[in-house]
Amino acid sequence: MIPDLGYLALIFALAAAVFAAGAAYYGRSTNQPRWTESARNATISTLPLITIACGLLIYSLLTDDFSVEYVWRVSSIEMPTYLKVTALWGGQAGSLLFWNLLLAAFTASAMARNWVKHQELMPYAIMVASFTQIFFIAISVFIENPFARIAVIPPDGNGLNPLLRHPGMIIHPPMLYLGFVGFTIPYAFAMSALITGKLDDVWIKITRRWTLVAWLFLSLGLILGGRWAYDVLGWGGYWAWDPVENASFMPWLAGTAFLHSVMIQEKRNMFKMWNMFLIVLTYCLVIFGTFIVRSGVISSVHSFAQSAIGPLFFGFMAIMFVFSVYWMLNRRGDLKSVNKLNSLLSREAAFLYNNFLFLAILVIVFLFTNYPIISELFTGEKGFVGPPVYEQALGPLFLLLVLLMGVAPLTMWYRSSAQRIGMSLRWPALAALLVVVVLFAFNIRGWGALLGFWVVSFSLFLTLLEFWKGTRARMKRGENVFAAFSNLMARNRRRYGGYWIHLGVIVMAFGIIGVEIFQEQTQIRLSVGETATLGRYEMTFLGATRYPGPDDLLITEATVDVYDNGRFVGQLNPRTELYTRTNQPMTIPNARSTVAEDFYVLMINWEPTSADEATFRIYLNPLINWVWAGGFIFVLGTLIAAWPDPSAQRALARRPRVATAPTD
Repeated sequence: MIPDLGYLALIFALAAAVFAAGAAYYGRSTNQPRWTESARNATISTLPLITIACGLLIYSLLTDDFSVEYVWRVSSIEMPTYLKVTALWGGQAGSLLFWNLLLAAFTASAMARNWVKHQELMPYAIMVASFTQIFFIAISVFIENPFARIAVIPPDGNGLNPLLRHPGMIIHPPMLYLGFVGFTIPYAFAMSALITGKLDDVWIKITRRWTLVAWLFLSLGLILGGRWAYDVLGWGGYWAWDPVENASFMPWLAGTAFLHSVMIQEKRNMFKMWNMFLIVLTYCLVIFGTFIVRSGVISSVHSFAQSAIGPLFFGFMAIMFVFSVYWMLNRRGDLKSVNKLNSLLSREAAFLYNNFLFLAILVIVFLFTNYPIISELFTGEKGFVGPPVYEQALGPLFLLLVLLMGVAPLTMWYRSSAQRIGMSLRWPALAALLVVVVLFAFNIRGWGALLGFWVVSFSLFLTLLEFWKGTRARMKRGENVFAAFSNLMARNRRRYGGYWIHLGVIVMAFGIIGVEIFQEQTQIRLSVGETATLGRYEMTFLGATRYPGPDDLLITEATVDVYDNGRFVGQLNPRTELYTRTNQPMTIPNARSTVAEDFYVLMINWEPTSADEATFRIYLNPLINWVWAGGFIFVLGTLIAAWPDPSAQRALARRPRVATAPTD
């Protein structure tokens, strides 16, 4: 009964989405606002309907209703409650249902918020958003039904994939999904602006915060995914250029370029066509990323099993891309820039260079990710591009991006003085050179590492100077340093939130350089009492034990003592986990973490013989925790930039309304 009600709620949600699209079109074409308002209400109604479906599926998971095929596949009787809830997005059908829920939440919120002020844009925004909602709900209703039944009810379920049985599972996939579905809103309003011909910056202002929120969630998903990989996958790293990782990274690159580029349109009324292209590209990459994850067309440790829905996603992406390109070409005359680029040394030019770098990185990642498909198409054999190739191709581009982050704030709109910029760069360049000299004195070698640290330090000093200059200007008005800094943040949130984001990227860059260039590793077999050495660390194996864990888990846990230059600094317990029901093993690392580095230990194998021998893989990861710290600063900056400005809201509320005559 419960699964039937859930499926019925999905059917009603699909009917509401179809009605919303049709009513919006009819209301706009016949100039009957009541039909458009009805379409808006239908769009909003999809949210409670899909919420009911999700709630009923969670209920089935919590009550171990193994008559539902999805519950049998992803849950088991002894699985912890929090994992049963998060199993909602632990498999193909459930994750698509959860995707529908988040998409409905974003769409309903956007339609409710923007309805009064922007009635002309709303009908087509409803239509475009509804097209996306219809596609995803139809997939859940007709192909990946999360409420499908099993003829013979089994006594227990398979349980969740071991890779997903981690606290990070609670938050990482929802963050990615929120980022993905969030970009539907700016895309819908961009298409509405194209169709209606309202191609000023109104649609950008409507969707600015929606875009920032989507970008924030996608950024959080990427950062948390890196941490999850570091804690669970057991290979000593956080990013492997896996196709599914890249599938999330590519829309982030396009979305980041879009966020930078729209500032030029708002300020100078330029690059309208370019901004349309970027938001269309971001949306299509979201669908393409979902296609990679769901189809299994490219092998990945993260992807779902091969599924028949892959071609449907590819077809939907093609349809929406053709639809978007048609309207862009149809309005190409209206999308011409009013102003032109006055100087190659200006704020506009700096944003353009930024966009070119992001797009260059995106093209390389796209080609390398799809190389297995491309090579099979032309040679009949699937090729593979490994992480070293990615790093060699992308390292210089990322370094240029970090350099541009520091220099760009020194430029001015319209035109900048090369002499003034050069004067502003002198002391930060010398300070960064001093950092490199100190590193060299501490035996840091390699021109690549020293160049990287110089560029990152240079951008760091330039960014900190921006904070200092703004704070000092307010201190001259009589404010103390703390009041000056806090008022600077409060009254210039968009600008200084962006600087905080840059600061977070710079801190992450220090960590990435440290771990990518200076990581040390070894693999060794030890008997009880024997010691392994890596760098200045020593590790002594004290023994291992095997014991049953919750559900179907069999845990083997080692105990090792860790010494830093002969000084005891702690005890670690790396372990392996075997899920006996599915015979799937997991290797769970343990690490001693400091600001400077992680001493990261994995137990690969244990043989309970008389010698009690175990095989360990050990990593020394310098500055790895700077990656996570930079991610925290990055998120803080995005929150500052996206947070509503009360003074601007009050000013808007005080603005007198101009009466307009009604139109036919």
